[in-house]
Amino acid sequence: MSISLSDAARTRVQSFLELDPAALGLRFGVSRSGCSGWGYKVEVAHEAREGDVMFEDGGVRIYVDAASLPQVDGTRIDYAQQGLNAQFTFDNPNVTGGCGCGSSFTTDALPAL
Repeated sequence: MSISLSDAARTRVQSFLELDPAALGLRFGVSRSGCSGWGYKVEVAHEAREGDVMFEDGGVRIYVDAASLPQVDGTRIDYAQQGLNAQFTFDNPNVTGGCGCGSSFTTDALPAL
């Protein structure tokens, strides 16, 4: 089991964490969203929650709730910037399909949320 960050994503996350002294790391997971079922949630983690699985990549802690883990296990998070647009991108080996607009995805993992 793992979640990893590209160098660009790690640098971007570290810049957010440096601005927030109460931050423990990154919280990563999924929620029901869009026409395909799942959307990513990425936010600053301020506490470890019961059932969280914690990964560490280059000094950045990544907290994933147990219900999201089957959907995101093995994901590599990247950060891409094109012109004025910048966003996190996700290379998730569990994705089996997605919606036409790219805002949600499906996996073969059993839905736990």
